[in-house]
Amino acid sequence: MFVSTILILLSVLLILFIKTFNENLLFYRSPSQIQDGKIPDGFIFRVGGVVVDKSIVRYKNSTKIDFLITDFKEELKITYTGILPDLFREGQGVVMRGKITADGIFEAEEVLAKHDETYMPPELTDSLQINESELERTSKSIK
Repeated sequence: MFVSTILILLSVLLILFIKTFNENLLFYRSPSQIQDGKIPDGFIFRVGGVVVDKSIVRYKNSTKIDFLITDFKEELKITYTGILPDLFREGQGVVMRGKITADGIFEAEEVLAKHDETYMPPELTDSLQINESELERTSKSIK
């Protein structure tokens, strides 16, 4: 009886742990996947892509910024309020955490930029399916 009670309690704890872990797991999406419309409202996830040239709009007297990212198939409009990383610029790979608003704009809570001239996050490289020459072209702006 004692062993059965212990096994039941351990099973309940394991189920609660797995449920909590799955709720806190951040999934990664590309702009193409988001345009397919399979993201539930209020779902927090990560999105990545390359900042589109001449798409950055900064607001006066504010830290708000709007820009577009692309995975070379689709583009997605991003809005962010806060301090951007020093390496953030057009043509660079970025990964952001946030959610999609009702009007289809990604509202970022956090923006991460690549940390050197040759690095791109693996999930971003995989989702972009870019070759070496495209990677070289997108990282050219900081050399």
